[in-house]
Amino acid sequence: MRVLGLETSCDETGVALYDSEAGLLAHRLYSQVELHAEYGGVVPELASRDHVRKTLPLINELLAETGFSKQDIDAVAYTAGPGLAGALMVGSCIGRALAYGWGVPAIGVHHMEGHLLAPMLEDEPPEYPFVALLVSGGHTQLVQVEAIGEYILLGESLDDAAGEAFDKVAKMLDLDYPGGPRVAALAEQGDKERFTFPRPMVDRPGLDFSFSGLKTYTLNTVAKHALEDGLPDDQTCADIACAFQEAVVDTLVIKCRRAIEQTGFKTLVIAGGVSANTRLRERLEEALAKKGAKVFYARHEFCTDNGAMIAFAGCQRLVAGQEEALGIKVRPRWPLDTLEPLV
Repeated sequence: MRVLGLETSCDETGVALYDSEAGLLAHRLYSQVELHAEYGGVVPELASRDHVRKTLPLINELLAETGFSKQDIDAVAYTAGPGLAGALMVGSCIGRALAYGWGVPAIGVHHMEGHLLAPMLEDEPPEYPFVALLVSGGHTQLVQVEAIGEYILLGESLDDAAGEAFDKVAKMLDLDYPGGPRVAALAEQGDKERFTFPRPMVDRPGLDFSFSGLKTYTLNTVAKHALEDGLPDDQTCADIACAFQEAVVDTLVIKCRRAIEQTGFKTLVIAGGVSANTRLRERLEEALAKKGAKVFYARHEFCTDNGAMIAFAGCQRLVAGQEEALGIKVRPRWPLDTLEPLV
């Protein structure tokens, strides 16, 4: 089965073509970073309009590159949620319309299931069962994964997601959008010994997260060391970024280690935009190696939103006989553990 995948949940337009036998054939991605940079964050209405402009041209580019035509497409998969309602509507309308016009089945894909399954696109994919750390701008969750669609939520953020906290700290330090990678880059120049930030909720049992208090602690530290222009000096900014990143990474590592101990699994998958953080990968690999566990993650280009993960996830469900009834339904909020397992 050859599946066209569409991703339009937020500020990136992704399209991909996945074949159930040949694997990923090609993918295209258009980022709206420049569009939203002047606002310091995503403007939902602008994001939706840009998806309208970019999705069909990207599909045409993809088909031209692969040499396939619409007659060669067996099904369409599109992101149905969670995400920005308007952005989801664009991808869902286009995906559903194309499938109807081509006379092929369509399926709405859960965005976070796409992220969770992105490492399956690698040459050495993880085997089930495993623990998944889904960590992005909108989500921080630990999930027990028995198989596709068989998910048990072990813990999640009670307030800000880790990626959201990174973005907010970037604004405190007057860094450009997108903030997460900017904070990580600045942290490399920082002194790990100068500041020690709290590791939230690690002194109590359980696998839930909280990053709002750490965000406030960071804000107070910035204010304490601010100069006349409202910011600390460059080195202090780097030291603060470093201390913040270390606190987030330590917290995630501690909770992942607990999840591995609790489940008895020997495999951890990290997925989502923050999974591209080099420091997080290093620390997780080091910590879990001591437990005899292995860490898997997607290549950097598939950590952020992309069409390949949606095409793959959709293909697995379509091959199992699942598809959407005619109509358009998006789910801006959609708990991962409510998904149906594959039959």
